[in-house]
Amino acid sequence: MIYSEKVMEHFANPRNVGEIPDADGIGEVGNAKCGDIMKMYIKVNDGVITDVKFKTFGCGAAVATSSMATELIKGKPIEEAMKLTNKAVVEALDGLPTVKLHCSVLAEQAIHAALSDYYTRQGIDPKPILGEVAPPDTCEI
Repeated sequence: MIYSEKVMEHFANPRNVGEIPDADGIGEVGNAKCGDIMKMYIKVNDGVITDVKFKTFGCGAAVATSSMATELIKGKPIEEAMKLTNKAVVEALDGLPTVKLHCSVLAEQAIHAALSDYYTRQGIDPKPILGEVAPPDTCEI
């Protein structure tokens, strides 16, 4: 399996690893059966994601997509973060092998799950804003 230099860089030196103890939103997706579990933490101030951290249990592609996804939304307004797609994550990493595309889907879902949790904590129903968040146990191997 051949990975791009960017995937290797984000795997070897992942950005924004850790947790945020007083996070405004937390999203966890994945499945222990397929081995990839991602947990995203976001901090929001005036509608902007001021901090984002992740903890990922999984392969190198899962770590790299988590890292890149956090880079793509950090410092961005929530509205922009909601539009993050797995395709954008893959493009930012200069591609992923086909068998690893599910990792980018998990990264997108983890961000959306954290945003959904953020809205729920604010007393806002996230469904009209985010649409239906994919089930957390989607596993496509």
